[in-house]
Amino acid sequence: MTHLIHELGPVWPVLIFLLAISIVAEVCQTAGLFEVAAFWAARAGGGRSVRLWLLVVALCVACTAVLSLDTTAVLLSPVAVALARQCKLPPLPFALTAVWLANTASLLLPVSNLTNLLSLQTFSHLGGQSAYFRTAWLPAVTAVVATVVMIAALHPRVLRGGYDIPQAPAPRDKALVILTGATCVVLAPLFVSGITPAIPAVVAAIVLVAALAVRDRSALRDLTVPWTLALGVLALFVVVEIARQHGLDKALADLVGSGHGVSADLRLAGVGAVTANVVNNLPAYLALRPTAADTPQRALALLVGVNTGSIVLPWGSLATLLWRDRCKRAGLQINTLRFIGESAAVALVTVVATTLVIR
Repeated sequence: MTHLIHELGPVWPVLIFLLAISIVAEVCQTAGLFEVAAFWAARAGGGRSVRLWLLVVALCVACTAVLSLDTTAVLLSPVAVALARQCKLPPLPFALTAVWLANTASLLLPVSNLTNLLSLQTFSHLGGQSAYFRTAWLPAVTAVVATVVMIAALHPRVLRGGYDIPQAPAPRDKALVILTGATCVVLAPLFVSGITPAIPAVVAAIVLVAALAVRDRSALRDLTVPWTLALGVLALFVVVEIARQHGLDKALADLVGSGHGVSADLRLAGVGAVTANVVNNLPAYLALRPTAADTPQRALALLVGVNTGSIVLPWGSLATLLWRDRCKRAGLQINTLRFIGESAAVALVTVVATTLVIR
């Protein structure tokens, strides 16, 4: 039991961050921040659908790279949905853009994904974060380009036509909108400062809940905290860790194999992608990490699999789980079978293309 608790050490900050950032998103939605942000994005798009979509792409890539994929899933997904609805465009392509790029754009920097941070030990003797960036920048760019091309191919309507710029929304409480917006802006540098992201997320959640209690106490009753989701993620980690103690590591090592080169990297990335979709990307990475710690190239191949390939099943990554929760809160229904089919196509193309450029 002591060993199990020790091995689950990296999980607790993730779960705390999940709960705290979800509360931040709830207060932002209650304040109307997402609608205001969507309006300004619609103005920036200039009435052209493709320009608007590319703006969403740029925001998702930047947010994921700097603030992490989970932040994109929680804070940008509602903006993307609200944006499409304000402009009378189909919301699904914009929502899918947010969730797919939240995962596939998470290779660029160590802070983009917890798996990246956990991989830094492999790069430590080569220069740490700078060595990571030198190895990861080309695969990271390739992953983004491949994802964007696939979205355009699967949802070509997003590239055509125009829209009427909507009227500015009228939030009930402008002071609360300003506070929530300022809080999100302040979180950005804190998330990349080296501080555990859970700490500023918890502080932000406390500040915003206190502000909401002052401005509109009745709205507190409508806030929802994803306790069930957090408990489900914890249970998944426990199951995987118990399986690791009973031979899972050896079985995965035999499946991954060894060696170097394109075929070996593709095999490792493929096993990483499949395992991530079965058990979630973080426990999959922890289980497979010993098989890919000999070179930076193999370490990155594993990250390609567990980061960009984990988008197929809804529980493949925490970001996807958070995204589905935010879509549900926004009233957007996601057809699970269609999501799995399209995500599988995006994952296959992205994982292969990204692995091929690892140097």
